[in-house]
Amino acid sequence: MKNSANFKIKFLGGAGEVGRSAVALSSGDTTILLDYGVLLNREPDFPMHISPKNLDGIILSHAHLDHSGGIPLFYLRNKIPLYTTELTLQLTKILVNDLLKLSGYYLPYEYSNIKNMEKCFVNIDYDGEIKVGDFRLSFKEAGHIPGSFQTIVKLNSKVLVYTGDINTTETKLLKAADTDYGEISCLILESTYANEDHPKREEIEKIFVERVKEVVESGGTVLVPAFSVGRSQEILCVLEDYNFEHSIVMDGMALTVNEVMLSYPEYFRDYWLLRKALENAEWVNRWKERREATKKPCVIISPAGMLQGGAASFYIRKVSKEKRNAIFLVSYQIPGTPGRKLLEEKKIFVDGKPRQVEAEVERFDFSSHAGRKDLENLLKNVKGNPTVYLIHGSRENCQNLAEWIKTELGFEATAPSIGEVYKV
Repeated sequence: MKNSANFKIKFLGGAGEVGRSAVALSSGDTTILLDYGVLLNREPDFPMHISPKNLDGIILSHAHLDHSGGIPLFYLRNKIPLYTTELTLQLTKILVNDLLKLSGYYLPYEYSNIKNMEKCFVNIDYDGEIKVGDFRLSFKEAGHIPGSFQTIVKLNSKVLVYTGDINTTETKLLKAADTDYGEISCLILESTYANEDHPKREEIEKIFVERVKEVVESGGTVLVPAFSVGRSQEILCVLEDYNFEHSIVMDGMALTVNEVMLSYPEYFRDYWLLRKALENAEWVNRWKERREATKKPCVIISPAGMLQGGAASFYIRKVSKEKRNAIFLVSYQIPGTPGRKLLEEKKIFVDGKPRQVEAEVERFDFSSHAGRKDLENLLKNVKGNPTVYLIHGSRENCQNLAEWIKTELGFEATAPSIGEVYKV
């Protein structure tokens, strides 16, 4: 057996926080970057700097901006290979272009960087293996959003797994994450929901569809603000699979995303369900159609998921006025967002002034992240004696899960801070 060199892991972002995920992995002369996202405050916050000259490759686990939003920074004049799925590349372009449109003043890159990034794209698939310097990389389904994946890095006899964001529960849209890693030396695991469990998917789907039917069949309109990548399409598939027979309207960036997704059937659990659901929905993008939708019994699925802009901010002004209507939130609402204010206080802001919402407001937990029991089950089934690093969660969540791992499983486990370096 060859001597095992060490992995050197530097946490550039996403440690003790959700947002700006970035991990630098190196050994000898080889360095790769696992994601490089942004934290979306008023001004986007980036991970710690790493010199592009030192990078042999960038791996992008999925399209969400907290993993992808900083990657164009590396494509000013550099030609670093970008390893990801083709669907992730296309979805990233949509999201990053939108970020530039909304926050371009604060971003240190331009549209030309995105074009340069695309030229450096190297397609990966879930069955293949690629070599980057001293590393051999393979990939597994992550179950998080369409096109997402986990990365397995081999260095001689050592094996490191970076989960990115994962969901170990099958949904109407996606297969569950593949967690059969074999024997591993190191696991870098997300901990977003390390403090809570999600309800069973079938239960939440049934309750959601029943509540939607109640409102629509009583003459009301249901607004479902949903993320344009993944959640909008999943909600549509749920309604289709439960034979929802009333009118469904889709709007916003989700329409562009729909067209992209239809070109990549291999990434979906049931592509024909998705296709049928999209064909049966009414796609709207004109103001006249939008106004008409708010006046009839139907379901409106529209971004943004936390009501920060997007077409949903128009719909909510109209839908919120009537008691017979409902606003059903299907995404986590970050504190400080309009969606969180709506959930806690039943208020929205119109022209800078708070307004009481008359419509029903309810949240349904359609999470695309593994919950506490899911994470524990994943860890219990891990083979080998890995060192575990907990990231992509609050400081408390990461530390609590690290303690559980050490006590219950006997693995080395830690909740790193940004800037810390470890050797495995």
